[in-house]
Amino acid sequence: MAKVEIKAPIIEEIQGYVSKATAIVVVDYRGLTVEQDTKLRKALRDGGVFYKVYKNTYVKRAIKGTAFEQLTANLDGPSAVAFGIEDATAPARIIAEFAKTNPQIEFKAGVVDGTYYDAKGMEVIATIPSKDVLISRLLGSMKSPISSLARVIKQIAEKNSETAA
Repeated sequence: MAKVEIKAPIIEEIQGYVSKATAIVVVDYRGLTVEQDTKLRKALRDGGVFYKVYKNTYVKRAIKGTAFEQLTANLDGPSAVAFGIEDATAPARIIAEFAKTNPQIEFKAGVVDGTYYDAKGMEVIATIPSKDVLISRLLGSMKSPISSLARVIKQIAEKNSETAA
């Protein structure tokens, strides 16, 4: 079997994840034990993130011509790739949380919603709550003034009915 026939399915697999991804984060995982890596993979899987170690050349070929092509320069040395499918900030958030107790893992770079971020930028992205949390906060902040207005109107109506009686 030719090398191309072996590489093609792997590159197609990566391209499948790239086509669905809203974010891709590249990390340096050197120094992690098998146990630590297993914990990280479980946390990412639970967060809806696909995480895998691929050869850098395969990833470079798979992201060529996409919004994620900007990551090519960061694909050198040991690299693992996390694909955020549903939540764009989930890979960065989960990895940053894991890195608090396992400083061996380091951000290299990432692309979130088409924008490239270096390692420092990914640390900032990691502080952004999930979309669901942001929506609930927005709805909560919108509900508060409406509830206050409704209470004031009710009090005015009660006061007017007392004076009319």
